[in-house]
Amino acid sequence: MKRVSILGATGSIGTSTLDLIEREPQRFEVVALTANCDVERLAAAAIRTRAKLAAVADAACLPDLKTALQGTGIAATGGPEAICEAARVEADWTMSAIVGCAGLEPTMAAIEGGRIVVIANKEPLVSAGEVILAAAAAAGTTLLPADSEHNAIFQCFDRDRPEGVRRLILTASGGPFRQWPSDAMRGVTPEQAVAHPNWTMGAKISVDSATLMNKGLELIEAARLFPVRGEQIDIIVHPQSVIHSMVEYVDGSILAQLGPSDMRVPIAHTLAWPARMATPMEPLDFVAMGRFDFEAPDPVRFPALALARAALDAGGARPAILNAANEIAVAAFLARQIGFLEIAAIVADTLASYDPPAPDTVEEVLTIDGEARRIAAARVKDCVA
Repeated sequence: MKRVSILGATGSIGTSTLDLIEREPQRFEVVALTANCDVERLAAAAIRTRAKLAAVADAACLPDLKTALQGTGIAATGGPEAICEAARVEADWTMSAIVGCAGLEPTMAAIEGGRIVVIANKEPLVSAGEVILAAAAAAGTTLLPADSEHNAIFQCFDRDRPEGVRRLILTASGGPFRQWPSDAMRGVTPEQAVAHPNWTMGAKISVDSATLMNKGLELIEAARLFPVRGEQIDIIVHPQSVIHSMVEYVDGSILAQLGPSDMRVPIAHTLAWPARMATPMEPLDFVAMGRFDFEAPDPVRFPALALARAALDAGGARPAILNAANEIAVAAFLARQIGFLEIAAIVADTLASYDPPAPDTVEEVLTIDGEARRIAAARVKDCVA
């Protein structure tokens, strides 16, 4: 049996992972599950899967977790360090799906264990890509991407002959406002922003998809995961979200990975890798789909893309600042403190105001992250005032 742990078990990625594991319980042993503070769902998942350990990041929720697990034999722990300890529990395969930069330290803890670590939370690779890659190389850890786009590239990329790759083509749905004029986007509500046309995701990533910042973060992540230069990565809007990304080779061949708009497909690929496993997905009906559409993203209505590419090109601390400011701005938008179009503006202002040296350690990344959050939060207050 493959021993698995899930960091962020109650989010959309975590629940999709649990769904696959519970369909084939004879193949997987769950050793650790974590959540931020959703005790009810965490305890239920731990009991269903007979997990060895359940941990909550919010220590105030630990008494409730212990009560929920009383008599089950499942260990319960709480606090930020408890999440890192859960990440260190011996496993063969760990899903890293904690939203935002909060997932950085647990991801690093899992990486240091020298196992397969599946990256579903793109923020750690964006903020601390070089540090993470160095740690993975030192520990002999295999990093697998669970993002549908990066997983698609992983399936199509010839790692033995990377010199034959001309470019990577990341596809984007375009989000719910793909055809909206800028004036209409000023009045976007959080409810509209999280209503993604193709995918069922958490609130933060849904807003990122609406601004296309998600695609900007994926651009940076792709440059970390694959041996290509930033200028070799293109982004194209594909509203149907059936082609999840493509790899173009120097001979003109293009390999694409297609599949349903369901995260269980790429997650299943990582769970069974290098083999395959069944999913509950229906086969694609190409006749019913009829057509695939493509268009260029609009850099004027979606300035987040240009901000992300500039951060990638500049390197150093810029991606970490971009990510931190975006997390603060998105949270403020969801709290109705700022407008939709102000998200990218706050990120741009933060990048213009802060330019520290490149980080060499996780601690330095977290220091940069904290200062960028402080600056972005001050910009939010200016907007509210």
